[in-house]
Amino acid sequence: MKSNALIITPNDDVVVAITALKAGDEVTYMCQDKQESFSAVTDVPRYHKIAVHDIPRGSVVKKYNQIIGAATKDIRKGEHVHVHNLDSLNKVQGK
Repeated sequence: MKSNALIITPNDDVVVAITALKAGDEVTYMCQDKQESFSAVTDVPRYHKIAVHDIPRGSVVKKYNQIIGAATKDIRKGEHVHVHNLDSLNKVQGK
């Protein structure tokens, strides 16, 4: 199956959709030479983030092996991750 998402490291909490996805679509990506997949539970615009596992409220979120912010609510695996459920790194650091 062709990949429709990108992840940089296995430490990342999110993948990036390289195509727009609808709830129920299979999210497929390569990680350490292994194909991974799960179902999107929400619609996700192209180039937006999708949680690869459940992320509890208050947890830091990593993308490209860098902390990008903190979850403002519980985020389910397969859910769109964006400003509606993620505070930016600057806000988390009090800047």
